[in-house]
Amino acid sequence: MLYYLFDYLDKHYDLAGAGVFQYITFRASLAALLSLLISLFIGKRIINFLKAKQIGETIRTVGPESHFSKKGTPTMGGIIIIISILIPTLLVAKLENVYVMVMVLSTLWMGAIGLTDDYIKVFKKNKQGLRSQFKIIGQIGLGIIIAATLFLHPDVQQIALLTNLPIGKTLLNYGNLAPTPELAWVIYFLIIIFIVTAVTNSVNLTDGIDGLAAGVSAVVGTGLGILAYMSGNTILAKYLNILYVPLSGEVVVFLAALVGACIGFIWYNSFPAQVFMGDTGSLALGGALAAVAIIIKMELLLPILCGIFFVESLSVIIQVSYFKYTKRKYGEGRRVFRMSPVHHHFELTGIPEPKIVTRFWIIAIFLVIVTLALLKLR
Repeated sequence: MLYYLFDYLDKHYDLAGAGVFQYITFRASLAALLSLLISLFIGKRIINFLKAKQIGETIRTVGPESHFSKKGTPTMGGIIIIISILIPTLLVAKLENVYVMVMVLSTLWMGAIGLTDDYIKVFKKNKQGLRSQFKIIGQIGLGIIIAATLFLHPDVQQIALLTNLPIGKTLLNYGNLAPTPELAWVIYFLIIIFIVTAVTNSVNLTDGIDGLAAGVSAVVGTGLGILAYMSGNTILAKYLNILYVPLSGEVVVFLAALVGACIGFIWYNSFPAQVFMGDTGSLALGGALAAVAIIIKMELLLPILCGIFFVESLSVIIQVSYFKYTKRKYGEGRRVFRMSPVHHHFELTGIPEPKIVTRFWIIAIFLVIVTLALLKLR
């Protein structure tokens, strides 16, 4: 909204300084600052509201014993993150941009699913929350919407024409993956659905100790922001030999708001946490990050860039698969890790929670640097 106001003032009244809103870097910096301040301002008020309504976390009996003391800590704090992302985005981004629409929808869609899950856990006293099949249906639905929008929207079609990309085959940098346009549709939709499901679930699994998911999301968001800026710049895209994605500059503004929101949330979520983001926040962040990776055509870099999320999810898959295999073979289930996801394994080895979180942040930063280096090496 501010973008349109200052654009109007610049064009009709030649207001000094109004033209600065045309610069992506300025609007991204403003979005990050606003989201940080908003999260700090509303954070305490929302926490007090959650306490007043007795919206507290229910701790699973199968979790680490050290977590039992966290019972009753306000949850659904992801509301803080969502509000802190949306307000700056609405204020300084170009709202008619198709990518902004997709990112906002993804955040709200998965946030709503997470909110429903948290509501069932808190008010229905059901520790399992929303049934997994309903979560999967929601994730598949979002994947279909994102795929259909990016496949059929006229702005994206125009981008494909400008960059000489045949829509049936290489719109998402998949090369000659399908011999016919019809099969390309099917493959394309399945890949997008898989990415959305995988990323949202991985971020959700990472949200297990204070400050971990928010901190890693901020780091990954920063890495994606750098990639988005380079993808939207013709000179940098050509130099790095990556796909040029016109209009993707607005992705940088959105990600700046996401990073600021996560950092502001850590103010209240760092150990010992005053509030948990719950599935409201973790699924919303997962949906947003998945949408961004799809938009800027960097899906193949996700296993490295989102390495922490990937390993957390992989540890659960390994643990469950090995337990079932050994139970079937030996009559007794055995485990690879003391507990999964893997951050709980490190907790049970005696490493303090803050140290685990800090080390995971450092690894996430390292993986972002590796990802950026691989752009030129490839």
